[in-house]
Amino acid sequence: MGEARFFHIAPDGGLEPQSSLEAALGALGAGEYIWLDYIDPTRAQLDALVGPLGINPLSIEDCFDDQQVPKIDLFPNNAFVLVNCYGYGERLLATDELDFFLGKNFLVSVSGRGNTECGFHERLDERVRQDLDTARKGPDFLLHTILDFVVDGKFGAIEALEDDINAAEEAMLADAPAFHLQDLMHLRRALLALRKSLYHEREVLTRICRRDCLFVSEAAIYHFRDIYDHLAKFFELVEMNRDIVTSLTEMYLSLINNQMAQVANRTNHTVRRLTLITTIFMPLTLLAGVGGMSEWSMMTGPANWRTAYPAFLAGMVVIGIISYFLLRRIEARGEDRPE
Repeated sequence: MGEARFFHIAPDGGLEPQSSLEAALGALGAGEYIWLDYIDPTRAQLDALVGPLGINPLSIEDCFDDQQVPKIDLFPNNAFVLVNCYGYGERLLATDELDFFLGKNFLVSVSGRGNTECGFHERLDERVRQDLDTARKGPDFLLHTILDFVVDGKFGAIEALEDDINAAEEAMLADAPAFHLQDLMHLRRALLALRKSLYHEREVLTRICRRDCLFVSEAAIYHFRDIYDHLAKFFELVEMNRDIVTSLTEMYLSLINNQMAQVANRTNHTVRRLTLITTIFMPLTLLAGVGGMSEWSMMTGPANWRTAYPAFLAGMVVIGIISYFLLRRIEARGEDRPE
């Protein structure tokens, strides 16, 4: 069973913990509101909100759907807002889904159903208490405080990703054959996940700043516009880093192709030298085969073998030298000829 925390917030008070949902609803007065914070809740815990707060059951289902993207749904009694929280470390992107139900006198937050390694809950209470003067103004201001905290965490993940991208670039340029291309693929997937989240979250903030949500007051709109500006900047950073990863991938393939071309060139030079040697020795091999069958002694007489064979060997040397220079000249003329 997940953890549930209930707070009563008055315009001149602080975060007053309540023992249960019923106690929080009972403490509600004029100008006051309640904050219900659920961490990895059960379906029954959230279904209990349908009657007292008028939460739409479809929004409850969205809280347990892992395939949802950031969005905002508007209902007569409340607004449902879904965003993502990210944490990045050791080349892994941790994700947590955050769901909010915003009403006239309540805010419900649901988290912890994804990867709790984002570090969201450890610092949330501290952030809310730091901005308590702002949170006292209403549930929409408290929602802004929490969303601002979430967006700040995204910047930390982007910075960590940029550090890994720079490290990957240095490793690639230092030793391309030893570099693993899958490292760039991991970075690319993380950037795509961030881009997808930021794109939809910008749309959510656009609707809020456009006053589509009746539960966000005019005074709070200016605070949400600040969050929109941060999301727009982060989206551009992610796009820039995605282009860098694409360029690094192309650079890696180019470096590998260049090294393969160098190996091929060295192989071609070796084959040319072997071909030259083979071509020179082909006629000599023929002559050696004829001479090895004593044909020269037959032609000059057995008694003259001491003169015939040295002359035969000298002729082979002369033929080899002539063949070498002839082939070199033919090769040089071929290299000078335009393509």
